[in-house]
Amino acid sequence: MSEVLGTISDFVWGPWLLIPLLLLTGLYLTVLLRGVQFHKLTYALWLALIKRKEAGGEGDVTHYQALATALAATIGVGNIAGVATAIGIGGPGALFWMWMTGLVGMATKYAEAFLGVKYRRRDAAGEQSGGPMFYLRDGVGGTLGKVLGILFAVFAAVAAFGIGNGVQANTVADVMSDEFGVATWLTGLVLVLGAGAVLIGGIKAIGRFAAAFVPVMAIIYLVGATIVLAANAAEIPGALAMIFSDAFTGTAATGGFVGAGLLTVIRMGVARGIFSNESGLGTGAIAAAAAQTTNPVRQALVSMTQTFLDTLVVVTFTGLTLVVTGVWELGEEEGATLTSQAFSQGLPGEWGSIIVTLSVAFFAFSTLLGWAYYGERNMDFLFGRRAVVPYRVLFIAVIFVGATAELEVVWTFSDILNGLMALPNLVGLLLLSGLVARETRVYLGRRDWKDLDAPSDASPPSR
Repeated sequence: MSEVLGTISDFVWGPWLLIPLLLLTGLYLTVLLRGVQFHKLTYALWLALIKRKEAGGEGDVTHYQALATALAATIGVGNIAGVATAIGIGGPGALFWMWMTGLVGMATKYAEAFLGVKYRRRDAAGEQSGGPMFYLRDGVGGTLGKVLGILFAVFAAVAAFGIGNGVQANTVADVMSDEFGVATWLTGLVLVLGAGAVLIGGIKAIGRFAAAFVPVMAIIYLVGATIVLAANAAEIPGALAMIFSDAFTGTAATGGFVGAGLLTVIRMGVARGIFSNESGLGTGAIAAAAAQTTNPVRQALVSMTQTFLDTLVVVTFTGLTLVVTGVWELGEEEGATLTSQAFSQGLPGEWGSIIVTLSVAFFAFSTLLGWAYYGERNMDFLFGRRAVVPYRVLFIAVIFVGATAELEVVWTFSDILNGLMALPNLVGLLLLSGLVARETRVYLGRRDWKDLDAPSDASPPSR
């Protein structure tokens, strides 16, 4: 089973399917949207982090809470262990391709969020529900749209138990056991109680928790990384030169690092970059659909900052600490261990490993919450509101199983399901890209487009 799943995963995430499809889709949307992620980034960050909310719009949470929920789901193990694995296998050049994935992925995330808001609906409980399943069914339309929407919803609802649940709980249990000697069952119990306390309140509780929790956990981690970089400041110019040169030449063998060809460098950078920011998977659209806004463009601008903050900020800090300290040359593939060693070279005593361990635990816990919401929204799409509570209970129960069981096969299975989620979503983005570009140009062409009190002229969604 493990070998079969490994072969399937290698194909799905290999150089002939998802990697070029995700990159080319992001590049295509970047051109079509005229580089909106570059010339509107400053305003988008202001709206997301300073203004934070918009009065008068329909929705369940503010712009900032929707962004925080998406960040909670994406700032996770991928930002610590995933980056280290990419550089440990592909060398420093992999970080460059993670950057490229993030830059074009911002356009993808913009399009996903735009469509998520435009085609959202209120469910039986009065909450906003949206995402790829809705814009595939109602936007693409016809039999094709209905089939694509159902496929996405099925893949996403099941994938949440893997990449958003079992994998995260298992990682937390492992690092807490290794660093502090905490029994895995005890970690599992704490995670179950904590997640249950938040998830019982639905998206509003998740949004409030994420809005307060995400900044704190990110700042602690980034401060630790900054201290490491400051202690190795003289190595930063050389590290940057190595990252750019190795991105196009591959990485020679050095120390315990066995060397990596150009294709491996690109593959590891792109695959782990997408694993980190989820641009193209469609999940960000589900969180965006809950935002209080009067125009899809506004939340789309906010949502694209999630990829920027995740990949161009957090991933960059992790990658640079690995390169400037030289620990990447050890050639180890245990990502969190590699990052812990890098932090230990710039922080006194055991503080490096403690910060990395706690960051992994906090990041993974927040990912649990975000993916629980993604999964239940897809269950609502498939079976109606009556399926939400049973799904939520099952999701919480699986957290304990994930913390106490061996999950090697689950990792691979989760990778496959993530890829299968992306395929229908990317088809929908390409088919609806003209609509996104047209309405974006109309809105941004208005003189009052920055006025949050101005009336919206967005056209109603197609049925």
